[in-house]
Amino acid sequence: MLDFKKEVVNLFSQVVEGLDHEEIESLIEIPPNYNMGDYAFPCFKLAKIFRKAPNLIAEDLVNKIDGGDNFERIENVGPYINFFINKAKLTEVVLKAIAEEGNRYGSINVGKGRTAIVEFSSPNIAKPFHIGHIRTTVIGNSIEKIFKFQGYNTVRINHLGDYGTQFGMLIAAYKKWGDAEVIEKDPINELLKLYVKFNAEAEKEENLKEEARYWFKELEDGNEEALELWQWIRDISLKEFNKVYKLLNIEFDSYAGESFYSDKMDRVIRELEEKNLLQDSKGAKIVDLEPYGMPPALIKKSDGSTLYITRDIAAAIYRKEHYDFYKNIYVVASQQNLHFKQLIKIIDLMGYDWAYDCVHIPFGMVSLEDGTLSTRQGRVVFLEDVLNKAIESTLKIIEERNPDLENKEEVAKQVGVGAVIFQELFNNRIKDYVFSWERTLSFEGETGPYVQYTHARANSLLEKGDFNLGDEIDFSLLKEEDEINLVRLLYNFPSAVLDALEKYEPSFITRYVVEVAKAFNKFYNSCPILNEEEELKKARLNLVYATKTVIKTALYLLGIEAPNKM
Repeated sequence: MLDFKKEVVNLFSQVVEGLDHEEIESLIEIPPNYNMGDYAFPCFKLAKIFRKAPNLIAEDLVNKIDGGDNFERIENVGPYINFFINKAKLTEVVLKAIAEEGNRYGSINVGKGRTAIVEFSSPNIAKPFHIGHIRTTVIGNSIEKIFKFQGYNTVRINHLGDYGTQFGMLIAAYKKWGDAEVIEKDPINELLKLYVKFNAEAEKEENLKEEARYWFKELEDGNEEALELWQWIRDISLKEFNKVYKLLNIEFDSYAGESFYSDKMDRVIRELEEKNLLQDSKGAKIVDLEPYGMPPALIKKSDGSTLYITRDIAAAIYRKEHYDFYKNIYVVASQQNLHFKQLIKIIDLMGYDWAYDCVHIPFGMVSLEDGTLSTRQGRVVFLEDVLNKAIESTLKIIEERNPDLENKEEVAKQVGVGAVIFQELFNNRIKDYVFSWERTLSFEGETGPYVQYTHARANSLLEKGDFNLGDEIDFSLLKEEDEINLVRLLYNFPSAVLDALEKYEPSFITRYVVEVAKAFNKFYNSCPILNEEEELKKARLNLVYATKTVIKTALYLLGIEAPNKM
């Protein structure tokens, strides 16, 4: 697709010496409104080259630049040179590109087949899959889709929290109070009860903590009873988690969690020792990171058991050797910022030149309207309950507004789940937010259902208008302001996707697609589509098709479905 910004760069490079293409491109600005042009070039930096005032430079250069048929006019306003894209050319370029590329429109293949690992979701086995897990799960899913769309070979890893001291607690609790039959009927709730009870009792009886540590050490050492209980707890938990993943339409390539690396720990510790990175500290083993402005990293406890960071080092080395990644992306809450800084620094000190290809993508926390979530105290909102409630609420709305809709239950699932995901991805990922039922289930304003409804409206117009993608189109007929504004937005889709990829920020796409939906509805209300004469009708339906295609792709990149009818 023709890149009009690059065309501006080319025009400038012909009349200005002393600036390379990259420098020219970095100076180009987007004016605050289209009355001032599509692009603007400030001439301040040219004052040294031409040895005259920027406004006089702008005046001289305007007379030397010929925009050809790509620009309808080029004019100077003070020290700025403003470029106005030829609207008919823009419309033709955008609508033809979308017609040819379909759901690949927006991808510029920056990945070129390189491997990007995305680690996300990663709930703790035997604990509730609660509303707090929604962030890593849907942000990670969207980032993976964006990377895949941009030509990366992606690997989706669910690094399950299936190891650690909490398993010592659970095994000890189960042996004291557990009933397998009761747990099988409602695994997560019953295991949570055991976990909460054990924590409460351990506050009163110190020896219970020792018991938990004993059973975790037994698990690490391969005790048959401990391993059997651990495997059973892992299996029934994962079965419950998969209900949520099915609702969210999320799949993983690997569920290799912490336990997967338990036999790879010795190599890490041996390597750290060989490279003189390990130090003794009261019987424990640490890596001193104080010279790098960080506290020491505890690698091995005094009782010989390992920690998160030990397993994460082993995981990173395994992933590099197994997948040869270009990027190893961790979508984990901002509370773990220090952990990942320490992890990456240790890998660097071990001499691995790929250490900084490991990237931590932090995000803010979720809290409830009446306080924070706490598994230990049993204060949780199950994510499955949130999604099911959203689906039920949506089904009620459909029953009221469109009772004859086909596949009501399926559409209710697409819209209800989409509403939850969209609200989650609408704000910048780093911001903390308070979970609110009312806001999540609102279907007015800048919401997922509003965008999905716009897609369904576009689909309905195409069906009623007997749209045919192969029709010859006179693109010059599309010249109304609302038509051109919509085309401009569609032209910007590849940039929005690239920004989302480079900044690991799905909200760029969420906010972009809301603007497309608004612009489309404005166009729909101001420009008759089905009642116009045949050639204009064809041209406008082509614009409807292009908009529908972009909305569907944008929603897909967010992990949201786009119903054809609502």
